[in-house]
Amino acid sequence: MKVLGIETSCDETSAAVVDQKRGILSNVVISQIPLHRPFQGVVPELASRAHFKKIAPVIEEACLKAGIKRPDAVAFTQGPGLMGSLLVGRVAAETLGRIWDCPVIGINHLEGHIFAAELEGKIRFPLLALIVSGGHTDLVLVFKPGQYRVLGRTRDDAAGECYDKVAKILGLGYPGGPIIDRLAKTGDKNSIIFPRPYLEGTFDFSFSGLKTALLYHINKRLKRPMNAKIKSLKKPILTPGEISNICASFQEAVCETLVHKTLDAAQKFKIRQIVVGGGVSANSRLREMFIEKCQNQQIAVSLSSLKLCTDNGAMIAQVAIHKLSSKTKKRALTNKSDPALPFKNWA
Repeated sequence: MKVLGIETSCDETSAAVVDQKRGILSNVVISQIPLHRPFQGVVPELASRAHFKKIAPVIEEACLKAGIKRPDAVAFTQGPGLMGSLLVGRVAAETLGRIWDCPVIGINHLEGHIFAAELEGKIRFPLLALIVSGGHTDLVLVFKPGQYRVLGRTRDDAAGECYDKVAKILGLGYPGGPIIDRLAKTGDKNSIIFPRPYLEGTFDFSFSGLKTALLYHINKRLKRPMNAKIKSLKKPILTPGEISNICASFQEAVCETLVHKTLDAAQKFKIRQIVVGGGVSANSRLREMFIEKCQNQQIAVSLSSLKLCTDNGAMIAQVAIHKLSSKTKKRALTNKSDPALPFKNWA
């Protein structure tokens, strides 16, 4: 079974062909980061227009690289994501489904981040999945493909969103995650003790307060009122060393919080397999910390390679293969695009 997966939820236009037995046959991804960088964030209208321009050549290239004329099924990202961007992928998938006379399946983008790890190795169920990206920070108990229990999610800023906002405050550019990760390597992670928003008694996340604590630290350093707003710092205000220390200390707080809550949930539910997915899972310190802590507790951890951490069509196709292969009674499914699509059990 060969499935064409189409991903257009945000700022990557991607199409991939995945074979049930052979794995990834092709995975074409075009990033829109250069388009959105001047605005220091994703502009929805520009994103959907860029998807519209690129979707046909990306699909054509994916099929050509995979050496197929038509797949057995077409899958697309149904949500969550930006509505205009989601519609581009949906229309492309439904059009191809009519032309090729094959099934068209809407896929939850967050499920894709879970099963991206499966494209590079076996994962054992039940497992605990941490999905950490620009718009999402979710902790999900996965009993098997199609059976989920959401344990916690972000109450305000997602981890990746917090990285971008902190980078904007420091005047570092967009996207913030890779820049802060790079600068943190030369900084002292213990130089500033930022709060760890553990939210005891719940598996939810909250990073807005951490961002505020960083802002207060900078205002104190500059001898300004604590609640003074800083849209963006000019480089001469803080030394490169100070900026690196702030980045390292901030990153340590984020990573410790993510790892601590995930391992707490694994211990409570007696889970021995953890999967970490999403764009922020490419962060070097987060990966290092997960590997170290999980080894200490003898828990298996699956971290996707960097090319599968960000949004891609292969992860969408992989979930579709599970849906098509499921022998359990399927619930009524809809392919309607939904920017706030929640986790739904389908098996």
